[in-house]
Amino acid sequence: MNSQQSPLHSGFGAATTAAEVLAERDLSPLTAIVTGGHSGLGWETTRALAAAGARVIVAARDVAAARARCSDMPKVQVEELDLADLTSVRAFARRCLEMCRHIDILICNAGIMACPERRVGPGWEAQFATNHLGHYALVNLLWPALQGGARVVVVSSAGHHQSAMRWDDVHFAHGYDKWLAYGQSKTANALFAVQLDRLGQREGIRAFSLHPGKIFTPLQRHLTQDEMTAAGWLDAHGHPADPTFKTPQQGAATQVWAATAQRLHGMGGLYCEDCDIAAIDDSTPPSFAGVRSHAIDPRQAERLWALSAALTGIGR
Repeated sequence: MNSQQSPLHSGFGAATTAAEVLAERDLSPLTAIVTGGHSGLGWETTRALAAAGARVIVAARDVAAARARCSDMPKVQVEELDLADLTSVRAFARRCLEMCRHIDILICNAGIMACPERRVGPGWEAQFATNHLGHYALVNLLWPALQGGARVVVVSSAGHHQSAMRWDDVHFAHGYDKWLAYGQSKTANALFAVQLDRLGQREGIRAFSLHPGKIFTPLQRHLTQDEMTAAGWLDAHGHPADPTFKTPQQGAATQVWAATAQRLHGMGGLYCEDCDIAAIDDSTPPSFAGVRSHAIDPRQAERLWALSAALTGIGR
């Protein structure tokens, strides 16, 4: 386990916004890629990075919607990417390598949550494929442009508390549960950052994962109002009822912090929350705060990398 997995007391917190993280920062020399960078937390991340001067490539499945959203941002360009389709991932990576000598920041932000059972590619469970395998393939294909100094930030979630890796049935062939599938995919996101950092640090590639917080965004598109009311997120009239929910601007702050914070120089393979490194919390029942050991276990991370390489045919 990484001995650095404990809070730094960064001076920021749950209420910090992405713009506040980057106040007085000049990112004009940097190139960033944000998957899903036109919607929800991705949009707030794109806005904050671009406002600080970075060139931002937004990777989007819906190119028309993304271009309309980003049309008034001259340093932002949109490229097509469907993370559930490895042909699309390869084409996007090829275009980026042609356009960019170097990528300084890659934020693996796009994802789906608690969707109905769906299979993609050769029968992969959709949440594991989209949230993890697509980003795994993307990072490996972009490796030449990440070498020499880059941060890869993988958006995980407190949802990882719901499920460790289900090695005996990763693709839920024997009974689908949308929340366990989401939890496994978020554990995979965190484990991916651990092994990526171990493999990449000699070449200047450092990686972090994070929980952005609870935020109302299009991520909840597959949930009914009744489900969100039962969870205590909404009241009986459909209005927000949980005071711990963040605004999208606050929700984007931790990924922006992990991508740019100077205090993280020389560090990596860590899980963050509320603009700080998270503490380990293996309490029972799960607290949904901090990071559980199963999501930062280096042996599990190495095993997941090997499985991902075998499934995609991509890796090192």
